[in-house]
Amino acid sequence: EVGILAKSYIDQGWLIPDDIMTRLMLNELKGLDRYNWLLDGFPRTVAQAEALDKECQIDTVIDLDVPFETIKCRLTARWIHPASGRVYNLEFSPPRVQGIDDITGEPLVQRDDDKPETVTKRLQAYDAQTKPVLEYYREKGLLKSFSGTETNKIWPHIYAFLHTKLPDVSQKDAAIPR
Repeated sequence: EVGILAKSYIDQGWLIPDDIMTRLMLNELKGLDRYNWLLDGFPRTVAQAEALDKECQIDTVIDLDVPFETIKCRLTARWIHPASGRVYNLEFSPPRVQGIDDITGEPLVQRDDDKPETVTKRLQAYDAQTKPVLEYYREKGLLKSFSGTETNKIWPHIYAFLHTKLPDVSQKDAAIPR
């Protein structure tokens, strides 16, 4: 029910309100205290960060400092095959025939939240709300920033940093509760 409500905000290009997003996330995090976990895109506001801090101990926060133009280009180049969920990107993983799914031959669609005007609106809202969150975690000494435009250049630095923060476990053991 709360997920359907959240989707209605996303489809209009809006960020999900704090109370709805916090309910969604904290519900998902219940029972994960025995595991290491990584959140992507949450919290996005100081109110969300404060609510998270009341429920969980945060060890580190990673900021991926990527220019908005790079993000916009990647998102607006994304097209999907709705029935299967297959994702194509016109820049680096295009379909063999433009606009057509490689496997079924059915048309691809662009999600409403990947359309240029929606992406621009979301990025502007993200910027306004996220800067205070970064400062919140910077003041707590938990923030580590990585800048760049290419995953293969940023990832090795993030990976090395995470190895300083996470227990050394093999892939096989990664899913075993601690």
